[in-house]
Amino acid sequence: MRHPVFLIVIAQLFGTSLWFSANSAADDLIRSWGITPADIGTLTNAVQLGFIVGTLSLSISGLADRFPASRIFAVCATLGALLNTAFAWLSVGMASGVLLRFSVGLCLAGIYPLGMKLVVSWVPERAGVALAWLVGMLTLGTALPHGIRFFGESASWQLTLTISSCLALLAAVMIFFLGDGPHLRRRHDSPPLRLGRVLLIFTDPKFRASAFGYFGHQWELYAFWTLVPAFVVLSGLAKQATPPLFGFAFLIIGIGAGGCILGGWWSKRIGSARVAASALAISALCCTLYPLTSDWPSSAKIALLLLWGASVVADSPHFSAMSARACPPDIVGSALAFQNAIGFAITMISIQLSIRWLVDWGADIAWLLLPGPLLGLLGLRRLLSNN
Repeated sequence: MRHPVFLIVIAQLFGTSLWFSANSAADDLIRSWGITPADIGTLTNAVQLGFIVGTLSLSISGLADRFPASRIFAVCATLGALLNTAFAWLSVGMASGVLLRFSVGLCLAGIYPLGMKLVVSWVPERAGVALAWLVGMLTLGTALPHGIRFFGESASWQLTLTISSCLALLAAVMIFFLGDGPHLRRRHDSPPLRLGRVLLIFTDPKFRASAFGYFGHQWELYAFWTLVPAFVVLSGLAKQATPPLFGFAFLIIGIGAGGCILGGWWSKRIGSARVAASALAISALCCTLYPLTSDWPSSAKIALLLLWGASVVADSPHFSAMSARACPPDIVGSALAFQNAIGFAITMISIQLSIRWLVDWGADIAWLLLPGPLLGLLGLRRLLSNN
């Protein structure tokens, strides 16, 4: 892997640690603020909503392609770090907490999709493999707060969030000095970036197939990541707010980075569409089996959760790579941001429903996630038939 891509994926790891930083403090927030588990879902969805508003603004306005991606990334990572720190030390309840988490989500809109554009700007010929590393770092970034809580069990939750903020600031510095790659730069004869031009990309059947596969994938992915601590507790592997819980959560989410990297290597042999379909099929199988594991030995439960964690995100970089290949080069940033916006709007629904129904459904809540990978496979049919 070339040096610029290595810097981008490490910056993605550090920048996206802001995303689920509040979830690693869920039990502390429930005790200190007197809130319910459903309120934790509201805080998570505040980040998702901020991300959606941010990505829609960047894509429909064309701002994602008007300014250098590295500058947008650096500014958003800096602001996100400051807002995440404010949540840790200044918020005192749901009103201020929701507003600050929403604002962090706005900033993440300039980190995740613009990170993807940066990768394509440096190595467009190896986008699938490079994006696999990028999404792998997003996955590790998501798991990182759980890892910080596990390895620093005596530290306060405020310190955990502050460490995430410091990492995001470091990411901003790295990308600011790296700059944009030589590809995807606008040519003088490129069509003007008219407001809403990105909407026309859905008329391309290849982009539409990739996007619909991605939307099914999104129904499952973030709800799964939100539910991982609950799945660990329901499996009898750990109790609430204990070091083993944080350790298992870190491993189950973090192993997705390995799934992404393995999928990137495999895509060079069978293509991105088949890798995405394979990952969707495996995660669908895990959704189906998890509620049936009550009598399984602990080792089998752990193996299933690790397989689920590895497969649930392994398809993500390939949807981005396939969508980027279907786009005119001058609107790649806007198109990926728009696809992200719709996908994350879908996550809000699955997260809210899964948190709301978790107590009543118990382990059966996994079946609520199952339609996602199944519909994703349906959306991918056109791309699979072309391979």
